[in-house]
Amino acid sequence: MPISAKPHPATPASEQQRLTHSGRVLAADDQPHVLEALLLLLRPQGYRVDVAKSPAEVREALGSEFYDAVLIDLNYTRDTTSGQEGLDLLSQIVAVDSSLPVIVMTAWGNVELAVEAMRRGARDFVQKPWENERLLAILRTQVELHRALQQAERLAAENRLLQVQGPEFIAAADCMQPVLDAISRVGPSDANVLITGEHGSGKEVVAQTLHTLSRRSARSLVAVNTGALAEGVFESELFGHVKGAFTDARVDRMGRFELAEGGTIFLDEIGNVPVRQQAKLLRVLETGEIERLGSSRSRKVDVRVISATNTDLQAACASGQFREDLLFRLNTIEIRIPPLRDRREDIPALAIHFLRRYASRYRRDISGFDKLSLQVMAQYSWPGNVRELDHTVERAVLMCRGQEIQPADLALNLQRPHGANLEELSLEAVEALLIRKALQRFQGNISQAAEALGLSRGALYRRMEKHGL
Repeated sequence: MPISAKPHPATPASEQQRLTHSGRVLAADDQPHVLEALLLLLRPQGYRVDVAKSPAEVREALGSEFYDAVLIDLNYTRDTTSGQEGLDLLSQIVAVDSSLPVIVMTAWGNVELAVEAMRRGARDFVQKPWENERLLAILRTQVELHRALQQAERLAAENRLLQVQGPEFIAAADCMQPVLDAISRVGPSDANVLITGEHGSGKEVVAQTLHTLSRRSARSLVAVNTGALAEGVFESELFGHVKGAFTDARVDRMGRFELAEGGTIFLDEIGNVPVRQQAKLLRVLETGEIERLGSSRSRKVDVRVISATNTDLQAACASGQFREDLLFRLNTIEIRIPPLRDRREDIPALAIHFLRRYASRYRRDISGFDKLSLQVMAQYSWPGNVRELDHTVERAVLMCRGQEIQPADLALNLQRPHGANLEELSLEAVEALLIRKALQRFQGNISQAAEALGLSRGALYRRMEKHGL
């Protein structure tokens, strides 16, 4: 029997009634003792729990009631080993309502089955026997996200959807509207967000906006460039250390996760974290606990995780350079930022925004750009994206001799650098060209590009910043 779609409650009264408890959950398993254990765990936490012993009962319940999350086993009496019955049920649920969070349960040793469930649309999975704290954390996150998405849909229908567009976030291009929509929907929740896009496309600005919209906005947003952390200091920087943990550890030190307590941690360049460190990060995301380096005592942390990368993490997972289970933890929601060359409508507004900032900072009386300068900026390909535009305008403000910025002040070469002879380029231009080619050759992988150029990762980052890359 197919699942019939139950329309969402539309009236404020029904919504208020639904939000007076932690959430309504449908739990499905063919083992009575499992269902009883779930009832004993969830009901004291304020959840209203309905149970089902078969896929048919799940379909019947979803056709008649509203739920904030569904928790299903993958094996039932018809087939107790393959998980196919549960996967088929999952596909049916997702096909009817893709916004309804489905969390799957699987026995130890069936991680491959859980990964397949995630590919089919499950939001998360727990292994039996589960850890109570982890199961509760997963449910809390998914219920909160589901409610935030529903609220955004209702506000949009009433033309009251929050517009995330201010002096620091300029996005008028059509291709940026899905980004604004995603930020509006997900910002108020505690869901983990993965921001993807090319270097300099504005991923950190999106992270700041998500934090501003969240209930954590009064607390800290702690940004960490994880790709620039050497393996030897990775644990100490993120999780802290105790006195005597290593030679120079003279006092106890808090890590970035503890500094972000109650707020948000932004893990930039997450795709460049070494594989050996990914397991340690995964454990924190799964349990919400950290251990300072040199200590055996676990500490609970209440932190929202937003991460960003310019690498293709799916490809990295396929090549064994990134853990697939870590990716599933990071990308509850993925927001992709288009490159600046695809949002040329935003270039004038961004340029004027940067002009005002730097004219004020350097006390320069500059009124704007002349018409030809705007044309030059519109024609340029901006391989360094918004960051390159930022640096270009800053340089132009410093070099400008009049009240309007001229094309010469921008110092943009509309001809591709590789079209010129190396002898005709300055030393800085050659260095920028070689760095850009290395990054393109290794699809933005900082470690590989740095090795090919004979640099450390830190040195490459400094040179990229210098050239606006």
